[in-house]
This record gives sequence, structure tokens and C-alpha cells, in this order.
Amino acid sequence: MTLRVLDPTNETAPPLGEPAPRLDTLAGKTVGFISNGKEGTKGFFAHLERILRDEFAVADVVTRVKSNFSAPADPPPASGCVRSVRGFSRLPFHAGGL
Repeated sequence: MTLRVLDPTNETAPPLGEPAPRLDTLAGKTVGFISNGKEGTKGFFAHLERILRDEFAVADVVTRVKSNFSAPADPPPASGCVRSVRGFSRLPFHAGGL
């Protein structure tokens, strides 16, 4: 009896990207979060906002909650988070694993 094992991996490697340019400081910037809305995230993001304001002098924190925690985030025109933050700091942050 012959056992045939198939390799499901793709033969071609994806192209390597470039890391996003880093900011020198968060002071005066607007930071955006997209929350999945699960239990405990409200307090987590409130605490994170306090830290960012108190220790890193961010100007504003924009938090949006996804309409469905198990689905991808709403597109920018619907959620507004990335669109509103992008014009200020180019520092959107996604904590989807929380």
C-alpha cells in the first residue's frame, strides 16, 4: 500500500513589504483603536487611553467598536476611525485579538 502525502503550502513566497515609517513621538498625535466590543475591552481601552494621554502626551484617542466582534472591522467610511485618525497621525492601531 502506498501512502501519498501532499504538501499544501504555496510554492511561491509572498513579496516582502517595507515597515511603516515610525513616529519620533506620540506627543500631540491622535491615536485610533478599533475594538471588538467583547467584555473587558471597554475598561482596557479606557486604561490604555489614560496611559497614552498621561505618559505619552497624545492629543486625542479615537475608539470605534466593531458592529460584530467576529467579523472584520467595518469599512472606513462606515466606522470612520481609520479615516479620522489617518489625517492626523497615520497611527491606526487594531487590537483584534483582545
